[in-house]
Amino acid sequence: MAKRYFLSLSFLLGFFSRLGPWALAQEEKPNIRVVVDMVQLNVAVTDNKGNYVTGLRPQDFVVTEDGIKEKIATFGEGNEPTHRLLDIAQPETADQLNDPAPGSSAHQPPATFGSLMAGANVFILFDTSNYMYRGFVFAQDAIAEFIRSLETADKVAFYSYSRDLSRAALLTSDRSQVLRGVRSTVAGDDAALYNCLLLTVKDAAKYKGRKMIVVFSNGPDNASVVPPEDVAELAQYRGIPLYMVSTEQAKLEPVSTAVFARMTAATGGKAYFAKNWRDQKRAFASIRDDLGHLYSLSYYPQPNPNRGWRSLTVKLVGEHLKNYHIRTRNGYRPQPIQSSAGSAPASLAESAPE
Repeated sequence: MAKRYFLSLSFLLGFFSRLGPWALAQEEKPNIRVVVDMVQLNVAVTDNKGNYVTGLRPQDFVVTEDGIKEKIATFGEGNEPTHRLLDIAQPETADQLNDPAPGSSAHQPPATFGSLMAGANVFILFDTSNYMYRGFVFAQDAIAEFIRSLETADKVAFYSYSRDLSRAALLTSDRSQVLRGVRSTVAGDDAALYNCLLLTVKDAAKYKGRKMIVVFSNGPDNASVVPPEDVAELAQYRGIPLYMVSTEQAKLEPVSTAVFARMTAATGGKAYFAKNWRDQKRAFASIRDDLGHLYSLSYYPQPNPNRGWRSLTVKLVGEHLKNYHIRTRNGYRPQPIQSSAGSAPASLAESAPE
């Protein structure tokens, strides 16, 4: 009897010793949550001649996400300050946002919304690879003139890239500091455009309010390990339009031309291909005008079970507005956040990329 008792006890101890690691693994199995912060849209409205349409009001716009009509939380036009339209509490956790309680207002903005501002933060990324030996000084001149013309921008940052990213002038309101960064650049080494553009998008995403990235690239990427699709997806999610000014050299490689056009269109920006330095200046002037005429809209998404690609549509209301053209990003993919079971949910503030 004692022997049978000893064997049973040994069996139970062995069973629980094997169960322990399994149970621990079950406890530590990560939960994947999807965090959707306030969605920012930069919207260009033009007529059939390409002229900007001004003076529109929030009620002229209808925004849908996956076919779900959204409530516009903030609205602004051009360089005017952005105005708050809703004044209700913001969700504190990812769970509240993705599965809000019935009747809750988890998808609407906080009373202390802090990104109301005029102007925008402009990040400039300049190609200093060995593709840029020809026309380097002319490109510097065009960028310098663009920086001087950004009177209504809040702050400007100037980065350059070849194989690595150089943050020549961090985001600042001091234009002379940015111009010194432009003049300090020299050409050389291979081009890792998409690596460096991804880092620039991550930098821009850390700031609230309107922001845009302007890239001057002379052509192909021959050193990146990051695919352009990853860059475009993060820029879409963060609501950062990409503008690219390139030279005719880029057209010698059709793949680069197609990628530039696709990336900029997906984020609501534009791609320009300049034949000479005068075209470069005209391209930068066009970007400056775009910045001054964009409508800025934001909203907190209504409850949406879709954790994959979410399509965005912006339309104008009214018979007299139906012939106008709208340019903005076409959607975004919520970013997954991993955390262990039992741990506190990640807050929205922690969802920004590092």
